[in-house]
Amino acid sequence: MNSEVIIIIVQIIAALGVVVSVVYLAVQIHQQNEITKAQFGHSLTQRVYERYFATTKDSEFSEFLSKDWSRDDLTDTEQWRVTMFIITLLVDIFDVYEKVKKGFVDEKHLVMRMNALKFGTMKTDLARSVWDYWKLSRDEDFIKWFESEVFDSSDTMVDKDIVSSGLKSSLR
Repeated sequence: MNSEVIIIIVQIIAALGVVVSVVYLAVQIHQQNEITKAQFGHSLTQRVYERYFATTKDSEFSEFLSKDWSRDDLTDTEQWRVTMFIITLLVDIFDVYEKVKKGFVDEKHLVMRMNALKFGTMKTDLARSVWDYWKLSRDEDFIKWFESEVFDSSDTMVDKDIVSSGLKSSLR
């Protein structure tokens, strides 16, 4: 064997090593992305569970949530609490929408939250006022998507396919 053949064999082995390293790195990156996505999903689910748990252990909070928020006789304190709760829900939707848009979490997290909002929370005048203020911080695609889902819809449940198509069109 002459030295040129040995050099070619070494170069082939080195090239194979690079290819194997790149494939290994790609697998590691994919696994890390899946872990990160699962962690985001878990943290989003945890936020919802904490709200659910708060309603089970705090009767005052449950009583507050069960009030008719569209009534005119809410006290100033109750109106403030409603406003803060709606802001909490909206900020949660903003966060989940962005995570879905970036592919960090499954769309089911957004669908679940939108279903909850459409049960009536966003149908009150107070909620509409809160939205009209907070929508100033959102982009036009989100505003169109959200308003068509919440205010233009006659049904109370979100159709996952509609959310999917609306979300996909707002991503373009």
